[in-house]
Amino acid sequence: MAKENDEERQQRKQIDIHGNPVDDGDGKDDETVLNEKGEEMPWYECKSGANRFELVSLYQKSIRRNDEEVAAYCGWELVRSGHAEKFWESTILFIVEDLRANSEEALLLDYYHRLAKERWDPESWEGRITAIHAALTAARAPPSRESTHANDWFSKVSDEREAAFEEGREPEAEFPVTEQQLELGGMYDVALDKHTYSGQNRGRDWHHFFVRASRVSEPGEPELSRKWQRRRLEIDPKRSFSEEEIEHALKPVDPENRWEEDIVNPNEDLDDFDEEA
Repeated sequence: MAKENDEERQQRKQIDIHGNPVDDGDGKDDETVLNEKGEEMPWYECKSGANRFELVSLYQKSIRRNDEEVAAYCGWELVRSGHAEKFWESTILFIVEDLRANSEEALLLDYYHRLAKERWDPESWEGRITAIHAALTAARAPPSRESTHANDWFSKVSDEREAAFEEGREPEAEFPVTEQQLELGGMYDVALDKHTYSGQNRGRDWHHFFVRASRVSEPGEPELSRKWQRRRLEIDPKRSFSEEEIEHALKPVDPENRWEEDIVNPNEDLDDFDEEA
């Protein structure tokens, strides 16, 4: 076991995620690891001589650009150099940062992660090829930074709104949903069903929910689901649905106008929202 001297420990405290030395240890002594040149390998490097933080950054960019070979190499190099934990930690982060939402690859990557951690030594032959599988899977997935862009935009809008309220002016940016739109009679009126206080106070019940609030977008419910849905409405023992209402409930939402409803609840008139509930 090679012990660090004061100079080496000070160097460790100056490496950050950009490749500048920082303290990345827990105070315990580390075993001496040699690089390909037979020299002692600093903790922040890989056996090839590459800085591990720079290699992780390259790995992330290879996923975004669908470069399978570069991603596979990065995964292999990180793991064989003793940085398996960093590789898997980064891979799991990249699932939500760099892959399109609803990508099936996310589940597969999580499975590979569990295999590498629970079944094999991450640095073993099995661990290395599992890392390569994961890297290839990530690089072949549809890339997108949509979640990051959304988080950044929503955060900037919030900052602008706070500044505007403090300065007594109108905000220059708004969220996709305004308070006025999420009111009875507003754009998102259908969301105010029996599960909300506004909907309950308006008299909206299960009838309103089944006919209007539970509709789905195109192509609509699968054929078998539509059959069950129709039968359920036809034999409902507590409420009666007209054929027009049943047809509306089964009709897919118009993709050009997702929030518009062309049928009203018997308990209310959509053109008369100023009355007291």
